[in-house]
Amino acid sequence: MGQPEASKGRPVHRTSGKAMLNKYARAFFTRVLTPFAAFLIRRGVSPDTVTLLGTAGVVVGALVFFPRGEFFWGTIVITLFVFSDLVDGNMARQLGRSSRWGAFLDSTLDRVADGAIFGGFALWYAGQGDNNVLCAVSIFCLASGQVVSYTKARGESIGLPVAVNGLVERAERLVVSLVAAGLAGLHAFGVPGIDVLLPIALWIVAVGSLVTLVQRVITVRKEAAEADAENPRPPSGHTAAGTEATG
Repeated sequence: MGQPEASKGRPVHRTSGKAMLNKYARAFFTRVLTPFAAFLIRRGVSPDTVTLLGTAGVVVGALVFFPRGEFFWGTIVITLFVFSDLVDGNMARQLGRSSRWGAFLDSTLDRVADGAIFGGFALWYAGQGDNNVLCAVSIFCLASGQVVSYTKARGESIGLPVAVNGLVERAERLVVSLVAAGLAGLHAFGVPGIDVLLPIALWIVAVGSLVTLVQRVITVRKEAAEADAENPRPPSGHTAAGTEATG
């Protein structure tokens, strides 16, 4: 999901090293998780059920452990459930049930999971972590991640390819944040100084998300200008000034 498609003859470039790494990593985990996905299918479990349970596990791991500063165990729980994002897709392919509903549900619950993770960090820094600046950075990471996803979805909804990957997308936000949180959690086991990794990671995600947002806005602006030049009449139900999204 989320891969840009060519539109109106404009090519889409997907040759970045990051895209290649993601491709091979996903292929590896697909091979590893296929037997488990097949096992769930034999037990009558649906892909939607896996999606819902996976999101619930991430939310519980983030909002139960992170606000108490238990970053190591919280990261372990979240990581286990994050793999459900690959399992449900694998199950759908095995069942031949690729659907718009499944894609919608998966994408929507991804936003819920992301919000819980960065919300957990914000709750920690607003409480026992006692750092208003890092609380604000965590909230910015939460909000910017949602907006970065929205810009792509909104651009595609008006017929634009949004042909840009961006510096820090969802996979990078999760990997950087969770790896740093897991390592920072080792401070509770007596590893000195390692708790500084989480603040560094949050700043990296915040700046990277801002850069990605700017990249996508610039790309949509350029693609919209090209599309308007080809077809001056706005899409049905839209005005030149644009419309507010609902929901």
